Order: sequence, then structure tokens, then C-alpha cells
Amino acid sequence: MALKTVKTESVLDAKFKLESTVHGHKVVVDQPANSGGTDAGPTPLDYLLVSLAGCIGTIGRIVAMQKQIALRGMKIAVEGDINTDGLLGKPSADPVGFKEFRILVDVDADLTAEEKEAFIHEVDARCPVSFNLLNNTSVKISAV
Repeated sequence: MALKTVKTESVLDAKFKLESTVHGHKVVVDQPANSGGTDAGPTPLDYLLVSLAGCIGTIGRIVAMQKQIALRGMKIAVEGDINTDGLLGKPSADPVGFKEFRILVDVDADLTAEEKEAFIHEVDARCPVSFNLLNNTSVKISAV
């Protein structure tokens, strides 16, 4: 089994702006100005959806190369519904988090509708982000 550790280091400022360094790249997370942030970047929830779309696209390219599919590209729309009461500390019977994710993928390749459906389901089955969202991956958090 090949294991790879993926790591990011992040710093939160006096408000909501968080700057992360990943593989030498700077990534900014923030909240909209009407929520107390400075709108310097997407929210963590936005990045979760982007991460899922990015993984589907990346794995799609890998699967296409391995199966020698002439994949010209993909358009990937990801959306989800979230009850914000829990994250704001308000009483709610619903758990904190998204209820579901809906992904619509427009596969630009010379494949039948059935082949596209099979392709995208294989992609989803191989996507680590999708896997972690579907399964109970443990999260261990501690203060220093």
C-alpha cells in the first residue's frame, strides 16, 4: 500500500481570513463582508465543493488516459444544501453539515450516454474526496 501524507499549514488573522500554504501555493479562505469577513477568498464550504469538483476532474482525466478515452474536457457543477443553524450555535435537530452533494458532470467525449454514465461512476468510485465524504473518516483534533 502506497501512503502519501498531504499537509497544509494555515494562519488565521484577527477576523475570518485564513491563509494556507499548500505545496508552495498560497490559498485564502474568508467569509463574505456581510458576515464579518473581508471577502478575500471563498469560504471553507465553497472550497469543499471546489475540492470535490477538482477531484472528479482530476480522476476523470486519469481514468480517461488509462482507458484511452479522448476526453476533451468536463464541466462539473457541484451543489449542496446546508442548515447553517448548527454552525452558528443555534439549536437544531439537524446535524451540522451538508445534507447531500449533487454533482452534474458534462463529459465532452465521443461516448454514448451509457458509457458516460459508467465512466463518471468509475471516476466517483476512485475519487478520494468523494470517498471521504461518503465514509466515516476519522478526524483527530487537538490543541497545542
